[in-house]
Amino acid sequence: MKWQTDTELFEIIRRELYTAVIGDIMDKMGLLHQFLPAAIQPLRKDMFVVGRAMPVLEADVLESTGYTGNNPTLKKSFGLMLEALDDLKKDEVYICGGASPNYALWGELMSTRALKLGAAGAVVDGYSRDTKGILELNFPTFSYGSYAQDQAPRGKVIDYRVPIEIRGVLINPGDIVVGDIDGVCIIPKIHEVEVFNLAIEKARGEKLVQIKIQEGMSATEAFEQYGIM
Repeated sequence: MKWQTDTELFEIIRRELYTAVIGDIMDKMGLLHQFLPAAIQPLRKDMFVVGRAMPVLEADVLESTGYTGNNPTLKKSFGLMLEALDDLKKDEVYICGGASPNYALWGELMSTRALKLGAAGAVVDGYSRDTKGILELNFPTFSYGSYAQDQAPRGKVIDYRVPIEIRGVLINPGDIVVGDIDGVCIIPKIHEVEVFNLAIEKARGEKLVQIKIQEGMSATEAFEQYGIM
């Protein structure tokens, strides 16, 4: 299937695809470690995110010790978080990792700014907060769940638009992020054309198989004929 722009591709993904079928294709291609931890879930079950990764690197910083350190970035309340947030582009996903799961990495005001910039969503390897406000904004947010403890005295963004790793999954700037009720997967930019062409083909095949099963075809027969189950 042909698409000319990200906008066209993302519309096809929203209309026809889901993480399970995309993951199946990547497994067959030997890309076996592309799903983020199962604990990262949408704040609301019907939330769906698709966009280009804008990776953000967070680190635990203990302000309460009184030590000032030598890195000027760490003297700022949130490190480079505000700069990272303001640098979001249309259809990008703020995807943050590197911190311990002891505080929230995303909130309502961040969602408000991201929406204004046309960002697609946020995925964090940790908690989010201001849940009621985020839900009212309807901003696709994927996290461990709700936890109000703030990052300000506990963690800081130390870099962004750099490769990050979340539990063994490498995320490069520009990779495609897709998330739904079944989890979040990362599609490497260098493989995206093959992955999505095959995923679209498989998704359409699954619909045909479902019809055949509803008509009475057995699971064994369906798999033998279509190679899908």
